[in-house]
Amino acid sequence: MRQPSRAGTEAWLGGLSVLLLLALWQVVAMALNSRFLPTPVTVAGHILFLTRDGHLIADFGVTLVRAACGFVIAMCLGTACGIALGRSRLADRLFLNWVVVGMNLPAIVIAILCYIWLGLNDTALILAVVLNKTPIVITNIRQGVLSFDPAFDEFAAAYRLSRRDRFWHIQVPQLVPYLLTAARTGLSLVWKIVLVFEVIGSDSGVGFRVSLFFQFFDLKGILAYTTVFVCIVMAMEHLAIGPLERRLLAWRTDRA
Repeated sequence: MRQPSRAGTEAWLGGLSVLLLLALWQVVAMALNSRFLPTPVTVAGHILFLTRDGHLIADFGVTLVRAACGFVIAMCLGTACGIALGRSRLADRLFLNWVVVGMNLPAIVIAILCYIWLGLNDTALILAVVLNKTPIVITNIRQGVLSFDPAFDEFAAAYRLSRRDRFWHIQVPQLVPYLLTAARTGLSLVWKIVLVFEVIGSDSGVGFRVSLFFQFFDLKGILAYTTVFVCIVMAMEHLAIGPLERRLLAWRTDRA
């Protein structure tokens, strides 16, 4: 008898977990019978209404573009700076404190400063996201560079590999786990930062719409947007990041 694959088992358990959460939500909402906790069925109906109305798709489109821009810029800039700090002891000693300060500055302070300096626009919002996200990427990539196996450098020197070959065939494979970690944590952080910044100083996007719902105590709207947000995040994890991670790290499994 054929045994179910590991991937199939994980998918089945993941689906069961979602159903259990929805069932728990339904039971609690019915038990409380309060307008401040609508049932999943009510929220699903409101999602359909907001989708037909056009606000939901437009809001998520704006927020996704902002998050994508901030994420890509922060990943590129943070990766380059992390490699530089990891490979150069002088650069590491000179700029590491900058990274520490950047990681510990409150995100809300950075957002307010960017809005004051640049105005209430997308440029200020994306810059604030980049300034908050980049230090975390630098830290991950720097740690990855510092953990490089010296044996590979000796191998590259023995076979006289060019800098380009060393980078693509020796350094990049060792950096992949750290890049994936930075990407996964970065996505979750970027989403949250963008929404908070939209609440503070934007006239569009998911954060702006949720702030309007809050002003009118519209729990159906808040939970509808939250549910769609969670669905998008889970879809990105299971359809994009997860498969990419398994593919890029397959060589480690094969070697083991």
